[in-house]
Amino acid sequence: MSKPKPLAAISLDLDNQWSYMKIHGDEGWDKYPSYFDIFIPHVLDILDEMELKITFFIVGKDAESEENRKYLRMITEKGHEVGNHSYYHESWFKSYSYEEIEKEIIAAEEAIENATGQKPKGFRGPGFSWSKTMLEVLYDHEYIYDASSLPTFIGPFARIYYFWKSDFSREEKLKRKSLFGPFSEGFRRVKPYSWYLGDGKKITEIPITTMPIFKLPFHLSYLIYLNSFSPLLMKIYLNSALFLCDLTKTPISFLLHPLDIIGGDQIHQLAFFPGMNISSCKKAEVFSSVISKLKKRYRLVNMGEFHKCSILMKNASVKI
Repeated sequence: MSKPKPLAAISLDLDNQWSYMKIHGDEGWDKYPSYFDIFIPHVLDILDEMELKITFFIVGKDAESEENRKYLRMITEKGHEVGNHSYYHESWFKSYSYEEIEKEIIAAEEAIENATGQKPKGFRGPGFSWSKTMLEVLYDHEYIYDASSLPTFIGPFARIYYFWKSDFSREEKLKRKSLFGPFSEGFRRVKPYSWYLGDGKKITEIPITTMPIFKLPFHLSYLIYLNSFSPLLMKIYLNSALFLCDLTKTPISFLLHPLDIIGGDQIHQLAFFPGMNISSCKKAEVFSSVISKLKKRYRLVNMGEFHKCSILMKNASVKI
């Protein structure tokens, strides 16, 4: 009998057009413009071709609109899982009080369930934002896992670059000072583990996988960026990451974003974003090649199935 393949979970943070505009500080974001009518059918067709079922982390505000709901319903009709990605997608989410976080999570949960027919049981904070308070709210509302952690040292450097490319005021930058996390995030575990909250309370953490030892990100955004310079460099980088995951027996949680899969040729309003000069066709080609490589080594599943299997492993507990 052949040896079972290790697991790799695939998830997509379904950040909408207004969310990118808001993060970038662009006017008009508060009218909540949406590209779901273009993006969701596009990505679902690609996933169908790859015979791939994933988890979509949805922002609650997007599930309010009747126009958006018919596209969000397509996600669960196609057999995909949904997760909670907060209500307003604010990267300073970690600074909220218990009551503010609870309000966000409940409002998003109800909106997502009404739109998709599925109640989310997993959560990912906007901008990789998390706190002990957030974990306590998730536990109290019976969420089975959190997936907000990005264990990398490069968060502060990404934030510096991001601010450099934006037109934020000093006040706006201060509000976003926790974006992408502190340097200390790089010391966190890459493999799934349990947060120990005290009084016997635990919740599973499924980190977004970074390169073991070096803690360099290799989710699709980074691979698309590297591929724009050199497809060979991208392949070497990905192969190195997968080799280290194999060596350390690290199961993979692989992250996607909408702009990894669709370009400025289809979403003209975001053509100014980095990487949007790459065509949708080319992005889909890179995505397909990456997934094909993952399929050779791993059994690809959604986050819920990944969680079921990960809790059977001997995961470490981390006190917070």
